[in-house]
Amino acid sequence: MFARNLTRRTGTLELMEDLGEAMTTGRGEILMMGGGNPGHIPEIQAIWRQRMRDLLADEAAFDSVLADYDQPAGSPRFREAVAGLLHREFGWPVTSRNIAVTNGGQTAFFFLMNRFAGDFADGSHRRILLPLVPEYIGYADQSVSRDLFSARRPSIERIGDHSFKYHIDFDRLDLTDDLSAIAVSRPTNPSSNVLTGPEIDRLSEIARKRGIPLLIDNAYGVPFPGVIFEEVAPVWAPHIILSLSLSKLGLPGTRTGIVVACEEIIAELSAINAITSLANNNVGQALTCPLMESGEILRLSRDIIRPFYQRKAEFALQQIHEALPADLPWRVHKVEGAFFLWIWFENLPIPTRELYQRLKARKTLIIPGESFFYGLDTRDWPHSRECIRLSHTQGEETVRRGIAILAEEVA
Repeated sequence: MFARNLTRRTGTLELMEDLGEAMTTGRGEILMMGGGNPGHIPEIQAIWRQRMRDLLADEAAFDSVLADYDQPAGSPRFREAVAGLLHREFGWPVTSRNIAVTNGGQTAFFFLMNRFAGDFADGSHRRILLPLVPEYIGYADQSVSRDLFSARRPSIERIGDHSFKYHIDFDRLDLTDDLSAIAVSRPTNPSSNVLTGPEIDRLSEIARKRGIPLLIDNAYGVPFPGVIFEEVAPVWAPHIILSLSLSKLGLPGTRTGIVVACEEIIAELSAINAITSLANNNVGQALTCPLMESGEILRLSRDIIRPFYQRKAEFALQQIHEALPADLPWRVHKVEGAFFLWIWFENLPIPTRELYQRLKARKTLIIPGESFFYGLDTRDWPHSRECIRLSHTQGEETVRRGIAILAEEVA
């Protein structure tokens, strides 16, 4: 079961293979409009280079980072720094015992989703509720057993002629007895949708009353990296499991995820880390620890990272409006955060998987939307075959050319 589920052809595997091939064999030729790699922000890159120089200058610290295993839950100093930041800034009752580090946020969710769902020793099968799809493609194939998710269609608010927004349809949430957790990303990858404060509060209350956790993937959100263009407050409670990451701070190569949860879950994650990988990558923790301790990480997120991506999003959206015919039935999800535009071509005569292949033949990589609609039967839902994800993190010329080619294909 394990080998079958994790080695078959999946949307995630196809995406990473195409991106890897483009990076190694087609650099400068292929328009990379598909992946979630963060942009290279000069001010942020300069900070990480300086932090690396600081580490190199401290021989004892540098040797420890490279030559020593740390605790399975992560560096004690780093965990204390993150807990201190969250307690000072938001008043959360957390200590280092509420913080665990994993080898990336993707790994954290692999552990958590298989912890809470799948086949159990008592013979039961439990699933995770996705209250709104499309949802992050990286969750879709993480099950080591079977049938991990139970997803729900959103309500769709049409905004003007060429925009729309997803909302959770609470009237159709249908909370079945086999649900063992609720999971959301905020902002949502792929759509950039940000669940509103009332939506999060309502999900949190549902989870608390049912005695199940609410998992919030905060890879792009607040408090860091802050790639969120709506004014929202971060939330945590003992029944909430919050996942953070260093990747969108410009450090995807360090593979550092952070989980904020009750002490029991942190102890379990520490045990899983010890069994699967002994310890975590030390580099990301060492680079960012002083910025967590000082709170500087929040200023960087607010004053540099967020404005950088907001400008990128606004430029890409402008290009869409200029390139796509006004009389074509297209809509872009309201741009609320993350690295993507989510474009809906209503009544598209071909599935977006075919559009993806046509664009790929023209050396333009986007992500077809079908793989983001999982955990439910979509055969009678054309919307699930009419959307694409387009990254706006590349240079302006790449974005302009890619959107122009897209417009030619759908016109």
